[in-house]
Amino acid sequence: MKKIALIVAVIILSLGHLTAQTKQKSSNKNSYKMNNIEKYTFKLCDKVTREKVTFKNRYGITLSGDLYLPKNAGTEKLAALAISGPFGAVKQQSSGLYANEMAERGFAVVAFDPSYTAESGGEPRNLASPEINTEDFSAAVDFLGLQKNIDRNKIGIIGICGFGGFALNATAVDKRVKAVATTSLYDMTRVMSKGYNDSVTPEQRTKTLENLGQQRWKDAGNGKPADGPRNLPESLKGDEPQFVKEYFDYYRTPRGFHPNSLNSNGAWLVTNPLSFMNMPILMYVKEISPRPMLLIVGENAHSRYFSEDIYKSASEPKEILIIPNGVHVDFYDKVDIIPFDKLETFFKQYLK
Repeated sequence: MKKIALIVAVIILSLGHLTAQTKQKSSNKNSYKMNNIEKYTFKLCDKVTREKVTFKNRYGITLSGDLYLPKNAGTEKLAALAISGPFGAVKQQSSGLYANEMAERGFAVVAFDPSYTAESGGEPRNLASPEINTEDFSAAVDFLGLQKNIDRNKIGIIGICGFGGFALNATAVDKRVKAVATTSLYDMTRVMSKGYNDSVTPEQRTKTLENLGQQRWKDAGNGKPADGPRNLPESLKGDEPQFVKEYFDYYRTPRGFHPNSLNSNGAWLVTNPLSFMNMPILMYVKEISPRPMLLIVGENAHSRYFSEDIYKSASEPKEILIIPNGVHVDFYDKVDIIPFDKLETFFKQYLK
């Protein structure tokens, strides 16, 4: 029963149900219209400035970001970081919080909304792609490297949750990235194609692909892709897996709610999993070496095995930091648990 619950949970949070819901479609459109709301889930540090910026990726999609800078930067060019995630979140949530903290520590940081979501461009809406989301990181590196106050030879990236996998993939292919860190890493291609703990059977995978194919016929006939049901419900029944309750406690409460966030207020397209099913993005993780990698994960995180498996696969220099008693969502916003001092030390050591 536990295995079945895990499979159901990943379908809800990552894949979307294979049904279209008109009511949810309306909710998504409203969220997109509200994208100018100046709502952040954290307080801006008084030693940091924040500026809205835009930049294009290689596919011509305009990405929306926030550039955080330390007020006391002086005239010396800064080391810089690009940050995104979690999967289904927006820059006013975790990635912005990380950017705020790292800018206070002296870095120039851009936190950005991924393609097809929130304030960033791309049609259709509410779509993810392992290739394009990897490219989003490289586009952020482009942007940072063109700023006059940034040293383009001192750029690193941080990926949170599902964007941890994209961050590693981007670092492997983009040699301009000098160091990479992840927190609460997910490999979205692995979890979508194989389920949690690789528990999906070949028969289940085949059935999912058949259902996705049938949904494509419906989308083609309707002339547009269908929205799935919302990622998280209005309320919990009480029998959900513990980590689903933890997601709810962040995304659906004042702690982390944002109207633009798909995990707070929306849903992925029904066919969103298609591009993830046959694309294992971390096959080349060894090619990050000789550049350093830092993997941060909670001791009790349901996602811990992703970080541990990547650590085993990667070449030196590499480090895994397992935080006692931590769970997956702790690393979204709990500044007393997220090891920002370690992140600062790591990037100052290698971005020089």
